[in-house]
Amino acid sequence: MRERNDTVPSPPSRWGLAVWLATGFGVGFVPVAPGTFGSAWGLLAAWWLSSTAWWWQVLAIVLLAAAGIPLCSLAVRRLGRGHDPGCIVWDEIASVPITFFLVPCDRPAIWVVGFVLHRLFDISKLPPARQLERLPGGLGVMADDWAAGLYSSLVLHLLMWLNPAGLF
Repeated sequence: MRERNDTVPSPPSRWGLAVWLATGFGVGFVPVAPGTFGSAWGLLAAWWLSSTAWWWQVLAIVLLAAAGIPLCSLAVRRLGRGHDPGCIVWDEIASVPITFFLVPCDRPAIWVVGFVLHRLFDISKLPPARQLERLPGGLGVMADDWAAGLYSSLVLHLLMWLNPAGLF
């Protein structure tokens, strides 16, 4: 007989749809590296957007960011686990597409390098990302990841321009 897993809420749960979405449909409740697993959803979004016009990419990034602020604010309140609980991964989902904005993603190496860069910048929280994280509510949850997306996008563009070892 299968044991019941109470760590991942299924909608409708006591936390509701906001938490379900903010945790990437429950992916944020994985016990190890929830941000990395959440970033995989973001990578899927970036892959889908990579074949669209630049203005669709901008629109999607803005909509994901704008939806994320109230969504993460509500999820933080409902979860009651501090200012930026690790299980909230909407910030990763919404910021990974920033990494790949205007990047010709025609080789697997580009996807791997961009993903790794985003995770490194998200984890390291280089200034001003650390300060942005201190902003109140969902804005603080989201803003440090926007910085990670921008940093990783700039480095990815630079690497493509330099073209080390012909990877790109």
